[in-house]
Amino acid sequence: MAVPGIFLFFVVLFLISIATSCSCSSLNSLTSDWNSSFKEKITGLANDPNTVNWMKRIRREIHENPELAFEEFATSAVVRRELDRLGVGYRWPVAGTGVVAAIGSGSKPFVALRADMDALPIQEMVEWEHKSKVDGKMHACGHDAHVAMLLGAAKILQEMRNELQGTVVLIFQPAEERGVGAKAMIQEGVLENVESIFGIHTVHGYPTGTVAARPGEFLAGCGGFRAKISGKGGHAAIPQHSIDPILAVSTSVISLQNIVSREIDPLDSQVVSVAMIHGGTTFNDIPDAATIAGTFRAFSKKSFYALRERIEELIKAQAAVHRCSAEIDFSGMEQPTVPPTVNDERIYDHVRQVSMQIVGKENTKTSPSYMGSEDFAFYLDKVPGSFLLVGMRNERIGSVYPPHSPYFNIDEDVLPVGAAIHAAFAHSYLSNSTKNSHFP
Repeated sequence: MAVPGIFLFFVVLFLISIATSCSCSSLNSLTSDWNSSFKEKITGLANDPNTVNWMKRIRREIHENPELAFEEFATSAVVRRELDRLGVGYRWPVAGTGVVAAIGSGSKPFVALRADMDALPIQEMVEWEHKSKVDGKMHACGHDAHVAMLLGAAKILQEMRNELQGTVVLIFQPAEERGVGAKAMIQEGVLENVESIFGIHTVHGYPTGTVAARPGEFLAGCGGFRAKISGKGGHAAIPQHSIDPILAVSTSVISLQNIVSREIDPLDSQVVSVAMIHGGTTFNDIPDAATIAGTFRAFSKKSFYALRERIEELIKAQAAVHRCSAEIDFSGMEQPTVPPTVNDERIYDHVRQVSMQIVGKENTKTSPSYMGSEDFAFYLDKVPGSFLLVGMRNERIGSVYPPHSPYFNIDEDVLPVGAAIHAAFAHSYLSNSTKNSHFP
């Protein structure tokens, strides 16, 4: 007997609602069993004085010996030394200096946690016992703390390894500051079998014990460009015999400012900045060529790549108007292209609930979007995941300066917070992912 069409329609709607409810509730809410059984154990392990002091020692050792992108040999050695002591297996070298460890069953599901390792070419101005011992290099972005926190999570998870319902992949990544480390790690297969990834960053904008993130578009994509505009040099007293690239460069700079102010929706935040101009060597000679370079940023991938296309179109058009030619480079190592950091809404919600378990609902905030960029975005281009800001502002100890400041300082009370959230996310994700696999 044929089923009436309207009845079949409502049956399908009912089944979809059940499937959606099961799928969302299984990952977007922590089970009461997980809350009661594992929260106290994880926070207890993270806040154990021996563990806290151990993380501080690691952080300080790394801080004293900062290493720039793809030079993190000593930092990598510290990571491997501590993993060896914990009895955690790992793969090395990955992307030159990276380390990838694994804890758990060795089988699916796989969830990844990531920490960056590189320092910055900055002279540290903070006077303290563990100040950088390397002139002109400093951990001014918290990566030393990120490594210590992920090792803290490794310690917790290793103690709970028999309770893990899957495998946790620990990614210790080089070269975040150059915007190329994550991409290099991905090319070497660190996301193989991984179904979700989580990362954190310390920030001075929130007090210690507070965390923040947002679903969807979180951090801007960042691109750089360098344009060489070529004409024909000659004496500045007889410009009619030259083709002036300085004029073409000047009008290009002005026209680039009009993209955001006159072509972009004011509610779609974007930035185009020209930060370098170079042309000529003397006051009375028109040069053969001149160069400009700058950065562009946007929050959505669509806007980001449309902005890049418009920058190229505009510079070439202005060069042509002034009888010049233009060569534009978007791929140089000095100006790598990093896509927008877009948090998966489902994983973001899971991270939020984990964070509320660790630091409390009142200390779990919704963050605004930021124009800063993070190469964690490359992982999020491949697998669902979420990025979390972990506050470490403490006026009493001077932990108030922004990243990349020579006065940047970390409140080390943040270390057990980050370690606990890392471990709790991985443990609960695997538990809920396994439960979810039983639904049709």
